[in-house]
Amino acid sequence: MTTFHASRFPVLIVGGTGKTGRRVAERLTARGIPVRLGSRSGNPVFDWENPATWTTALDGVSAAYITYYPDLAVPGAAEAVGELARLAIRKGVKRLVLLSGRGEPEAQRAEQMLQASGADWTIVRASWFMQNFSESMLVGPILAGRMALPVDRVREPFIHADDIADVVAAALTDDRHIGQLYEVTGPRMLTFAEATAEIGAAAGRTIDYRTITPDAFMQDLEREQAPADIAALVNELFSVVLDGRNEYLTDGVQQALGRSPRDFSEYARETAATGIWEGAK
Repeated sequence: MTTFHASRFPVLIVGGTGKTGRRVAERLTARGIPVRLGSRSGNPVFDWENPATWTTALDGVSAAYITYYPDLAVPGAAEAVGELARLAIRKGVKRLVLLSGRGEPEAQRAEQMLQASGADWTIVRASWFMQNFSESMLVGPILAGRMALPVDRVREPFIHADDIADVVAAALTDDRHIGQLYEVTGPRMLTFAEATAEIGAAAGRTIDYRTITPDAFMQDLEREQAPADIAALVNELFSVVLDGRNEYLTDGVQQALGRSPRDFSEYARETAATGIWEGAK
């Protein structure tokens, strides 16, 4: 394997406590590569809304993994990614890996910003995370035994966050991935109802699934006191990204790693064994 940096220089992981960021950190640490976790609670602090924090976070690092919070669909995200990439180049940090999203016009604009920056870039364009059912907004409905979403028969090729982390770690440590765009999905497509049923079977529970209107979904988010900007973002992702545009499989994991991606059934089985989905039966 050809590494592009000496292990004494850390890799900055923007969003180092997130679903993929912490997994990438674990993989790099296991290889003896030091990491710097970039977050609002980190040391040094990294805050997307405060560009003054970016300079210190980039000091002395060899590469960076970039994830944008809350999502690249947010207005201004693409410009922020471009600004960070240009700053990194000025500071001598050329190796940049970006987590992007499938079927999101703003995410694709962020990709273009990175590509135009002069960086040695890799883009990992991912489908919906399986871990959204266990580490994010969909845990509550599963525990309650009632999943109600504004999506019916559209199928999604859910991707395991471990697969994303494996691809990112490879991209950060092997220069063969420079200039590559890997669109990564799981090995099969499922509707949200089918995914919910697989989780229920793995957890030994009954979880009802029903399709609701976007308006009803927004009302549910309001009742749960979700922040208005986050609620609007989630609603957009369900209504725009899940309109059928992403209803196809890709081989990005195979291209990057030479193996197949993890299946949803494996995720459901292993996650159920942790007990996180044990609610009222």
